[in-house]
Amino acid sequence: MAAGPSVTVRYFAGARAAAGRAEESAPAGLDRAGFVAELTSRHGDQLGRVLSAASFLVDGTVWHDRHAPLPAGVTVDVLPPFAGG
Repeated sequence: MAAGPSVTVRYFAGARAAAGRAEESAPAGLDRAGFVAELTSRHGDQLGRVLSAASFLVDGTVWHDRHAPLPAGVTVDVLPPFAGG
């Protein structure tokens, strides 16, 4: 569990399998590279590979700005690429 301000991370499909869980907390204030590094350090390179190709939704909106820090209290959905489209 993250100490201090946090965000909720929800994993879907292959990201859920690679993380070994459906949901967890991560620290707020991370940019995208920091967020990916944090989750990869927790769950290993298999999740890191998924995250390198994943899409991220922050409270339902695509996280386009890789340098924008995550505000406390948001939900980040991790959506891996889907086969067939």
